[in-house]
Amino acid sequence: MDLDRAIAISAAGMAAQSTRLRVVAENLANRDSTATAPGQDPYRRKTVTFANRLDRALGTPTVQVQRIGRAEGEFPTRFDPSHPAADASGYVRLPNVDSLVETMDMREAQRSYNANLSVLETTNAMLSRAVEALR
Repeated sequence: MDLDRAIAISAAGMAAQSTRLRVVAENLANRDSTATAPGQDPYRRKTVTFANRLDRALGTPTVQVQRIGRAEGEFPTRFDPSHPAADASGYVRLPNVDSLVETMDMREAQRSYNANLSVLETTNAMLSRAVEALR
């Protein structure tokens, strides 16, 4: 039944975006987490990669989280010779988390989640009307 497919696709989208929101929240919570000793890396931003997967029971593709990875790249630095993780020059490596990027990712994930929720609610209403019509 096509309504079952719509529910499965929406539910998978909501689950994927929920994971994305959790990762964004973790990134924002750790945006100031530096290393505790010189030479150690600070918190590295996490990323979410999605993939299309075939739901064999329904015969329809759905989205799922393929993996949660780490963003590559250099860490920004700040001059703070009194910090325990400062190198010999007095610079501390900071996490590669940009609050603006995380906020935009969060808003996009929220909108995608809400769109899937809207489809789920509409599909549920259609199923309810179909049951009412059969009575």
